[in-house]
Amino acid sequence: MAEQFDVVIIGSGPGGYVAAVRGAQVGLKVAIIEKEPEAKLGGTCGLRGCIPTKALLNAAHLYEKAQHFENFGLKVEGLSYDFAKVQEYKSGVVNKNAAGVTYLMKKNKVTVFNGFGKILGKGKVEVAYADGKKETVEAKNIIIATGSVVRPIPGFETDGKQVVNSDQILELNTVPKSMVVLGSGAVGVEFASVYSRFGCETTVVELLDRIVPLEDAEVSKELERSFKKRGIKCLTGVKMDKLEKSKSGIKVSGKDSKGKDVALEAEMLLVAIGRMPYLDKLGLENTKVVVNPRGTIKVNEYCETDEPGIFAIGDVIDTAWLAHLASKEGILVVEKLAGKKVEPVNHRLVPNCTYCDPEVASVGLTEAKAREEGYDVKVGKFPFSASGKARILGETDGFVKIVAEKKYDEVLGVHIIGPHATELLAEACVAMQLETTADELGRTIHAHPTVSESVMEAAEGVHDLTIHM
Repeated sequence: MAEQFDVVIIGSGPGGYVAAVRGAQVGLKVAIIEKEPEAKLGGTCGLRGCIPTKALLNAAHLYEKAQHFENFGLKVEGLSYDFAKVQEYKSGVVNKNAAGVTYLMKKNKVTVFNGFGKILGKGKVEVAYADGKKETVEAKNIIIATGSVVRPIPGFETDGKQVVNSDQILELNTVPKSMVVLGSGAVGVEFASVYSRFGCETTVVELLDRIVPLEDAEVSKELERSFKKRGIKCLTGVKMDKLEKSKSGIKVSGKDSKGKDVALEAEMLLVAIGRMPYLDKLGLENTKVVVNPRGTIKVNEYCETDEPGIFAIGDVIDTAWLAHLASKEGILVVEKLAGKKVEPVNHRLVPNCTYCDPEVASVGLTEAKAREEGYDVKVGKFPFSASGKARILGETDGFVKIVAEKKYDEVLGVHIIGPHATELLAEACVAMQLETTADELGRTIHAHPTVSESVMEAAEGVHDLTIHM
């Protein structure tokens, strides 16, 4: 008789493995199924996304900083980089992270099946192994946490050499002399930051009228200004519709928003647009699970599908495709299965972080969205150029912007671009979770000198009480 589990999770990314750990913590018998060879756990985030990308960004940032050590009275002679060693560093981080997830599975007595999971019907999941063998696992509940994969873009098919996607660019052996980046979301601007730092002539092309279009408009403008200063070109309102390849590189062409022809040539093209949920051969036809027109699984606020006992989390559902959100969705599901009292995720308070240089981070409503929703808005803003700690770091680009509403002074959104933005945002997340007012945030004592003082000063600015500007 097949072994039965309280919950079987298909996929070991930050949604799946976190759900597995919390499930075990609350007393459930848990199994996780992962198709990655050698049972490497961590999913796209750990193996081909968040972790390796940020490792490359860190190396690129340090290299760029070292080029300006003379500003700090330091001397460096013969500065260079060994890209093979950079890749070795990145791979080491990835492997240690994956090993850490494996340790967590053992520590919490989570059974790991290293094969391809397919739902056969109610409470039954087939595991197909690489050697062709199969076995059936019985589950009282199933969580689909299979994540997303790169979506092919017709006309811009990747070859892993001249035309690459976000997976392939992680494995380059050398830094290209020039690159066109198609798309200015997190993937596009992060890789633009990495490779431009290593000397690649980089151009970012965006279909919409500004880069990082999901962020506050002022943040988009500031990032483009910073990119331009760093030598990264940005073309917005441009639709590329043709790709040509030659022995020397690629050529992409299209039109801008005014109908004017645009053509760019480079050694390499990074296609940084489009991902899609990974549901291939998952066996959903054997269930009542509904797939939406855009390819995501239909769920309610508790991540329940139309099939009782089957849940879906992370990039396969229609919420923001962020690792930290997938983790919280996974925790929500298993705690509910364990009989705990749970509350649906407040999606307005999901933080968004982009690890380009300078970093971009935000939570809550943009100024435009707040006005669109009818709020009487008051804004406070503080530039890092007025921050003593930012001057010490030599990183003075950017600002903190706080969007509040006038009647109750509640903070509706916090938007940061600049040094350590992705770390600074945690304060805003806690504050907004506790429904802080701008006055309360501004009166909270912040240590000096720190870049976090900029959050306090921006909050004070909502009431025109900023001290250092």
